[in-house]
Amino acid sequence: MKKYRVAVAGATGAVGNEMIKMLENRNFPVESIKLLASERSVGKKLMFNGKEVEVGLLTKDGGKGVDIALFSAGASVSKEFAPSFAADGCFVIDNSSAWRMDKEIPLVVPEVNPNDLSKEKKLIANPNCSTIQMVVALKPLHDAAKIKRVIVSTYQSVSGAGQKGINELTAQTKAWAEGKEIPPANKFQYQIAFNLIPQIDVFTENGYTKEEMKMTNETKKIMGDDSIEVSATCIRVPVFRSHSENVWIETEKPLSPAQAKELLSKAEGIQLLDEPESKKYPMPLFAENTQITYVGRIRGDISTKNNALTFWVVSDNLLKGAALNAVQIAETLIKRGLV
Repeated sequence: MKKYRVAVAGATGAVGNEMIKMLENRNFPVESIKLLASERSVGKKLMFNGKEVEVGLLTKDGGKGVDIALFSAGASVSKEFAPSFAADGCFVIDNSSAWRMDKEIPLVVPEVNPNDLSKEKKLIANPNCSTIQMVVALKPLHDAAKIKRVIVSTYQSVSGAGQKGINELTAQTKAWAEGKEIPPANKFQYQIAFNLIPQIDVFTENGYTKEEMKMTNETKKIMGDDSIEVSATCIRVPVFRSHSENVWIETEKPLSPAQAKELLSKAEGIQLLDEPESKKYPMPLFAENTQITYVGRIRGDISTKNNALTFWVVSDNLLKGAALNAVQIAETLIKRGLV
């Protein structure tokens, strides 16, 4: 089997670490690996396949001699460095928001739109975590009945805000458990322990947040259908890992809950967990550290005579929502003979 020269930019971050683990866990054919980060992380040592690898400095010529680079270093860093990597012939799979809505750059979820990948387009965007898990569930339903409208409420874990988000929930919960004064909010707008915050990212002029608009715009692009109407409400919850979503869809053709269950039970990347009589349904607790997108609570909408269903989707936001999807894009490039 051919092996590939791989780089991970932002290797010491929460998602960068998961990218390294995914390359290991999925036995990605790595010939050599470069772990890259900012100056403050240079010299740190991380493990890959049982060996220590020293973290190097991310520079514009870092793509030379690299086949595939996984970027998770933030939008500003990606804008500065990713084009240079791509110009050197390296496929760049970028996890930031920098390139997602660029018309020239593919925004890819392999189960949904692998055909958007090509040999010529070296820079590839990894979608937003909340969008990825939703479109994996939407795809088979859209193919069968054409989705007209989506209304989604997300319940997003603190790891979506990185290590600082995890640390803040940990510190606040620990203080509460010890009967101490809860530390003030720093990463989030308000205390996150024992609370829900109906704001992720900043508000835009239309009253939606940037996170909510990402879901709207990215869904249309990934699904390749601008006619799909999407309205999202994104909420931060005191859960460490895994995002949950309540998704309502209206379809052009009739689609019964039984038909939806049948379609989703056969869909790539999906595990149907829908036995309410046995109290079996998706939860963050089940999804954490798994490579599965769980779907359950599928039911018809009793408030309308239109073709409408609602269901519950849960997935690990650091894996399928970020690192896993990036590695799957790399695997798809190999399978399709593009790299």
